[in-house]
Amino acid sequence: MGSFSIWHWLIVLVVVLLLFGRGKIPELMGDMAKGIKSFKKGMSDDTDDAKTVEHRTDETVGTAKEKAKS
Repeated sequence: MGSFSIWHWLIVLVVVLLLFGRGKIPELMGDMAKGIKSFKKGMSDDTDDAKTVEHRTDETVGTAKEKAKS
């Protein structure tokens, strides 16, 4: 009762193919891959921005210390 037979999986496969069509599934996978790539790019952009802000903060602190010494 808890496991599915091969007939259950074949019926599910047929229903999925009828709903989405043969050409629709690769298109959906391609869209998903594009979404993942843009998400990874956005995450790397955020880390680059954080490094830039950290570097600028270090420069600002360094110039403030030099001004205080003068």
